[in-house]
Amino acid sequence: MNVGVVGVGYVGLVVGACFAEMGHHVICLDIDQHKISLLKSGQVPIYEPGLYEMIKRNSENGRLSFTTDLKEMLDFSLFVFIAVGTPPNEDGSADLSHVLQVAKEIGQNINRYTIIVDKSTVPVGTAQKVKNVIKEELTNRGLNQIEIDVVSNPEFLREGAAIEDFMHPSRIVVGTDHPRIAALMKELYRPLTDQGYPLLQMSIFSAELTKYATNAMLATRISFINEIAVICEATGADIEEVKLGLGSDTRVGMAFLNAGLGYGGSCFPKDVKALIQTGKEYRVELQIVKAVDQVNSQQKQKLLNKVLQFFGEDLHEKVIAIWGLAFKPETDDIREAPAIETIKELRRHGATIHAHDPAAIENTRVLLGNNGIYYFDDLYEAIKNSDALLLITEWKMYQEADLSIVKKRMKYPVLFDGRNQFDPIAMQKAGFVYYSIGRKKVQ
Repeated sequence: MNVGVVGVGYVGLVVGACFAEMGHHVICLDIDQHKISLLKSGQVPIYEPGLYEMIKRNSENGRLSFTTDLKEMLDFSLFVFIAVGTPPNEDGSADLSHVLQVAKEIGQNINRYTIIVDKSTVPVGTAQKVKNVIKEELTNRGLNQIEIDVVSNPEFLREGAAIEDFMHPSRIVVGTDHPRIAALMKELYRPLTDQGYPLLQMSIFSAELTKYATNAMLATRISFINEIAVICEATGADIEEVKLGLGSDTRVGMAFLNAGLGYGGSCFPKDVKALIQTGKEYRVELQIVKAVDQVNSQQKQKLLNKVLQFFGEDLHEKVIAIWGLAFKPETDDIREAPAIETIKELRRHGATIHAHDPAAIENTRVLLGNNGIYYFDDLYEAIKNSDALLLITEWKMYQEADLSIVKKRMKYPVLFDGRNQFDPIAMQKAGFVYYSIGRKKVQ
């Protein structure tokens, strides 16, 4: 089947590449000529494990191509996936301007029946808005006879594991009330459903809300365990022991119960806020979701507070090493990353920063610059002569670091572990002053 994808960000590129991998013919479109030129030349503008190889393979076999020409894509495609950004407005609501601009341009250029698929994360009612905008443009062109359908097909892709999530989904959610469209969507996804992966058909409103509800639930688990970590520190309990006792209950499970510095990235923060705003629009106060957002904001300050308690407020003579800039491992995404706000606050207190990350250095350099921040390609060079080390992103290479080398290179061996990656007793035996999240202190 012929598929068009508008937007070559994290979602759009993965969606396009995976549909091509499934055997469909795909054109990915973006207005950013630089990104399209990179992709045409065999380069990938984002870091996502396995994506480069998949794009290369399917571009070479002719199933995947890239363009800036919307008309070319529309003339080719039966399905057009909208996968552009929906950043938060100042009040936290989802900014639909990019989605609706795409809808407008589709209406201005479309010449035949097309199924428009909302892949972007959007609030309830967006599919109808998209359809209205397209129909209005068709009316302006005197082409009322052209039919379109709009489907909600939210993505559930984790950055760093997006290809795995697309090709082996826990479920595929399709929002449409029309049996014919549902059948076409099932045919599109048949390479996956034939392997036993379930496709759930539901109303458009339900599909739109399912995405927000899912992310809010996962965010709730993260904020919950972080709040329990706070009371663990106050009482002398250990969050790792509590997590084991809690997660071993089959009604609870272990997923998303790792205490740390809270959630970040492009999804959870904005989706939680957008769901709160959706509630306000419908005069529903989402008290739990609001608390989740508040707890997460507070949690991002935990490591900074431990540093200030240890050194005091004046850090002008201190060199602080940072391991991990991305909001999570296996991505270069620094949106809402705890490391970014931590670095800003450390700089405000006068600290010099030595930063390392295997994927996110360039994105961080663009955002934060070089004033008082030095970036290192080698994790051991980053800690040379440092007064403290903060582990903020749980990349595997940090877990496997040689602690004897770490201790020798540091001016003072104090490690603030924001992801509970090391064993407190082992750290004490290795000669470190060690702080983590929610765990009892070693005497």
